[in-house]
Amino acid sequence: MTESKTRRLYDEQVMLRSCKTIVTACVERKKGFGVELLETVFYPEGGGQLSDTGRLILADKTINVTHVREKDGYIFHETAEPIAVGTEVTAEIDWQMRFDHMQQHCGEHLLSYGFWKLCQADNVGFHMTEEMVTIDLSREVSAAEVQQVEILANAQIQENLPIKTTWMDAQQAAVCATRKFNDKLTGKLRVVSIEGSDACTCCGTHPPMTGMVGLVKIFKTEKHKDGTRIYFLCGRRAMDKIQKCWQELNGAVQLLSLKDEEIRLGVEHLQAENKELRDKLVIAEERWVNEIAPQLLAKAELKENIKMVEVHFEDISAEAAKKLAQRLAEDPQAQVTLFYKLKNRLNYILTRGTSVPHSCRERIGVLNKELNGHGGGNDNMAQGSSAISD
Repeated sequence: MTESKTRRLYDEQVMLRSCKTIVTACVERKKGFGVELLETVFYPEGGGQLSDTGRLILADKTINVTHVREKDGYIFHETAEPIAVGTEVTAEIDWQMRFDHMQQHCGEHLLSYGFWKLCQADNVGFHMTEEMVTIDLSREVSAAEVQQVEILANAQIQENLPIKTTWMDAQQAAVCATRKFNDKLTGKLRVVSIEGSDACTCCGTHPPMTGMVGLVKIFKTEKHKDGTRIYFLCGRRAMDKIQKCWQELNGAVQLLSLKDEEIRLGVEHLQAENKELRDKLVIAEERWVNEIAPQLLAKAELKENIKMVEVHFEDISAEAAKKLAQRLAEDPQAQVTLFYKLKNRLNYILTRGTSVPHSCRERIGVLNKELNGHGGGNDNMAQGSSAISD
């Protein structure tokens, strides 16, 4: 491997989309190859930020870069085929993806600053995926605090504050990095600072102005360890998510014939109605079980002093089926096999009375083989199911 390390143009010109450069190394990997360049616009995955993707353009063809990683200061562009050392290439990133990553990462700085400033909660974890971005906080925060931080972050976006990246020695960085600083860091460090807002050591890419983030939207919070996990998106991804949520909300509003601001009341009303109907169903099922169980026991075939109860139902709930099977097993002589269809599956419940010697666990093993199903249980009760063939 060459002794020279890759020059990182994204540190110098974050808005640069391509550059002409030379291949300095090409190593074979388990899958594909790792191409090292003299200089690059590609950001390698790290610091919670996803890597860039793009292409290396040669004189006679174009080779896609699917991932970029860093090892020991060298940056490797992962490709499906090798490129000879000394080849001149144009390195070109997928700009939409890079800009998206910059929006998310800058939004993370704004939110982290807000939680630190307003709530005395530190960012102890940051993770970015294609679907969502998360921050883990050192303590639990309330819904009101979350709203305050979101308002502050978006106000700083609207102010279009300048963002600067500066290389400095560790002692100077410890003074300039107001929000957090790792005392174990040494040598030259990169500090990202937002005027009047956040300043911390960071290796990621950020736009030159906060206005380019567009907006920050927090979608969900949840308890995580001793703190809170914040789920959010920025810019285009936030708008896409909001648009999808709005379409779903608008669809629900139309179905329920409600005003937009009444959707919560409408859902609460439906929940109350659903509970009332379920309560009535439970009462009806109890009445049905008490009526049909004696009839089934009276009609059961008596074999070796055992009442062989086998019944099939087309339209019965899982709860009603279980209640009936248990009710039938209250007869000491009853050996019960109950079948019912639900969600394109044939379900079966086996129970037995106290005088029946045959184990339900053994019986369901035989039934599973016959029906190509699966399930299990104990000696007194077992349950299983199999797919219904067309």
